[in-house]
Order: sequence, then C-alpha cells, then structure tokens
Amino acid sequence: MPNEPDIVEETLLSFLRRNESSSAYILAKRTPGIALEDTRTQVDLAKLRRYRLDRLQSQLKKADCAAALLNDPINVRYATGTRNMAVWLLHNQGRYCFVPAEGDVTLFEYPSMNCLPMARGIEVIGDIRPAKAWSYFFAGEHQEDNCRAWADEIVKLFRTIAGENKRLAVDRLDPLGTNALEARGLSLSEGQALCEKARSIKSPEEITCMTIAMSACEIGMARMREALKPGISENQLWALLHHANIEFGGEWIETRLLSSGGRTNPWFQEASDRLIRPGDLVSFDTDMIGPFGYCCDVSRTFFCGPGQPTEEQRRLYSLAMEQIHYNLRLIVPGTAFREIGEKAWKVPQRYSTQRYASIAHGVGLSDEWPVISHRDSGRAVQEGVLLPGMTICLESYIGEADGAEGVKLEQQILVTENGHQLLSTFPFEDALCT
Repeated sequence: MPNEPDIVEETLLSFLRRNESSSAYILAKRTPGIALEDTRTQVDLAKLRRYRLDRLQSQLKKADCAAALLNDPINVRYATGTRNMAVWLLHNQGRYCFVPAEGDVTLFEYPSMNCLPMARGIEVIGDIRPAKAWSYFFAGEHQEDNCRAWADEIVKLFRTIAGENKRLAVDRLDPLGTNALEARGLSLSEGQALCEKARSIKSPEEITCMTIAMSACEIGMARMREALKPGISENQLWALLHHANIEFGGEWIETRLLSSGGRTNPWFQEASDRLIRPGDLVSFDTDMIGPFGYCCDVSRTFFCGPGQPTEEQRRLYSLAMEQIHYNLRLIVPGTAFREIGEKAWKVPQRYSTQRYASIAHGVGLSDEWPVISHRDSGRAVQEGVLLPGMTICLESYIGEADGAEGVKLEQQILVTENGHQLLSTFPFEDALCT
C-alpha cells in the first residue's frame, strides 16, 4: 500500500542514516559511476519507477480521483520512466499517459509505428497505444473530429477502472479537450498539484541519480572555469555546459542564464555574443536537466583575470555567501516553509529591489514545489514543512539597482533525517572570497 505523501518511507530513512556524517558532502562524495558493472551494486531503476508510481497513486487516492491524465512530458516521465522528444512535446500535444489510482499505466506514445516499441518492457506500463493527436498542428481543420475520438478513448478507458467515481485529475489540457471530457460526464480536477506533491520526496534511487547528474553538471562548470579568459564570448562559455550535459547523457538546459560584466546587473539577462573582459564578473545558473532527467540547479559567479577583484566585487560576493550560508542553517526537517520565510536572511535595503524573487524552491525532474518567498514579498505563503528526502535549492542575487555588476549564487541541498547534505561540491570563487 503506498504511503501517504507526508510520510517518509523507512527505506529512505535507512538510506539517509547510512549516509549520516559530519561531512556536509558525504552523499556527493559517494556518487557512483553510471556504467553497468557486474562487480558492484547498481541503481535499481525498476525500484525507482515503482516508487514514483506509488507516490503518484497515493496522491490520487488521497484526492479521491480514480485516475490522472498526464500530458506534461516531465510528469509522463515521472509516472512511466520513459521519454520521447520531451522538449518538442512541451509545446505539441502528441504523447500522454493514463494513470489509474491502482494498477499499471497506459502510455499513449507518439503516433508513429517507430515509436511504439520504445517503452516495451517497462514494468509499470501495462499497455502502449498510439496517441490520438488533436492539436491544430496535427489535425488542422479536423481538430474537433480528432478531439472527439481522443475523448471517447479516454472516457472508455476511465470507465473500465473508475466504478462510480467520475473524478479525473489532469495536469495540462487545452479548452477543446477539457470541454470534450466534461461533456462525456467526467469531473476534472487539478492534477499538477498532485504531481508536484508526489515528486517532492525522493527515493534513495532518485537521490543517487541526482548525484550522478550533478557530477556531469560539475564537469561542465569546471570546463567553463578553465576556459574563462578575456576574449571568450558568453555564448562560447555557455556552450561548454551544454556539451558536457549531452556528452554524459543529459537532456537539455532550461534557460540561458549566463552574463558577464555589466550584464550581470540586473539578473536574468541571457547569454549573448558579448566578449568577456579582464576584471569582469561572470554569473550563471545551470538549470540543467541532466542524466536520468534530474535537474541540477546551481549558480556560481566567477572572476575573469588577470588581476584581482575590486573591493566592491568582493563585497557583493561576501553578501551573497552570507545569505546562502545563513539560510542553509534553516534547512532542517520539520521546519515550516512559512518559518523559513520569516527567519531568512534579510537582504539589505540597497539591494532589496533586485533581490531574487524566492528564498528557496524544490528541485527534482525540474524546478518543483515548493517556492518559499520572502516574508515581505506580498505573495501568498505556500504551506508545508521540510521532510527528509526533499531536495531544495537556496537562492541569492546581490546587485544594487543601477549598480555596475551583480553576484548570483545557488546551492542544491538534500533534506536528511537530522539536517541536510549539499549535493554540489563545486567550490566557490577563491579570488572573491578573500
């Protein structure tokens, strides 16, 4: 019987206890290799897939939903352990899955005979069918006819497992599809929230996969640091992270957040063809969907020599470091999100207008729930508490409005039974720390 979402499985607690240490990096230091070998234990991916499906089905039962219809490729991967053209399918309706509250998943694969065999043998999938694509891209003027056929199939499948229950959770669906399902008697409910809650607590296998993904990310970061010299462009530097990600089996990078010199202030300027100059700060946020589909979301700020950083650059960096390390002490199990918001490091007034929008956020197959906001942000507070197995990213951006430069830092963290572990071992910038 799957656990309720706010109960941490004993197997996870046992894993965390085995990895308790005075070192904040012990799990990161124990990251295994990725290749199959018969002489050592491997990541049990079948166990990973079963855990994730159990988490999702537990949420469905708690919400009294007979099933979920998932269209978002991230949720489809979580439920099935499969992928196919994920980025393309983020904006094209052509692959989805049906998850009953009990039993195996039905995967509706991209409608090509070449794609149908790809997921065979995945133990959580009971049936693979061709997707009925009805978006305007696929169907054109036949969109409504195709949508009716799609809805008929979904409703027929739903009625085979639902009994008297008419509640279907949906994560993402255009109005035409929503209307078609409701016209056939289904009651649609919010599905993304269920997926986010399910995804929030990671299994030991997921944590191991995340550390492997982080290893690939840090290789890319190290190559960026080594290549950082005057005359390299922001785009050339950013390409090194992409190259490492693909080289080691990763997926994609969600943003283009690398900037240098004056483009580091304000934050969120995308990588460009600007040539990096001596004495520039270079700030970046990886936002990398790496091996096994797990997100590596860390930020660093480098100094481009020759020469030494200015006092102003060191001061900005020191404040960002102070924010990260102060807030890190709040990452312990049982701490309410609201309490973190209330007790978090207060950004000095001169930097507050450009502070990062959140103190922290969840991370897994992408950036995830929760988002923990500043106490004076004016946003509604997300309720909940930190639990062992959650993975969290702490954020900092320090840059004065109209200032010359800014510093971006971010740490990715695992909540353990008694505290936390740092999932990234990549060092901070020595020249800026002195």
